[in-house]
Amino acid sequence: MSQMGFYFDQTRCIGCYTCAVACKDWHDIDAGPVNWMRVHTIEEGKFPNLFVAYLVLPCFHCADPPCVRACPVGAIYKREADGIVVVDQDKCLGKHECRTLCLNACPWNVPQFGTQDNAKMQKCDLCLERLEQGLQTICVEACPMYALDVGPMHQLRARYGDVVEAEGFRYSKRFKPSVTFKPKRRGQGMDSG
Repeated sequence: MSQMGFYFDQTRCIGCYTCAVACKDWHDIDAGPVNWMRVHTIEEGKFPNLFVAYLVLPCFHCADPPCVRACPVGAIYKREADGIVVVDQDKCLGKHECRTLCLNACPWNVPQFGTQDNAKMQKCDLCLERLEQGLQTICVEACPMYALDVGPMHQLRARYGDVVEAEGFRYSKRFKPSVTFKPKRRGQGMDSG
């Protein structure tokens, strides 16, 4: 299996939300609280000593995803071929029936439930249809700052390194999220290259 995952360059992200908007638009996600790609703002300090960074929060398609184990009906599963974690909405019991067990199990609050009565779980599927057509994910394609990349983890690590923590993100050795970072450090401006 070639585990697919994300690379995120925190030094390049300017918090423009283009990745999140493109994702929502591409997947026809209704206006409202559901966002398969979220952007978290980290702000610290007081003027003139400020620190601002952004963290993207898609599904990290963990090597050992807690949401898969938490689902009582097997509606969430990890694909053998590429490690992408997907949801079978026909099997999902909905937010009232299972009491959002998958959301409660995920340290990054990735599983999303709409506002509809007994809404089914949904989340980033790594643009599965696009990948199968040989295209890049919509978030990577849309990012004007080239802060994102998606691919097999062994290739991402070879290209970008194997830094597993970033500002606002703590790695879980237990779940092994499929992500590597270029983290923004205190006192670091935007990277030019």
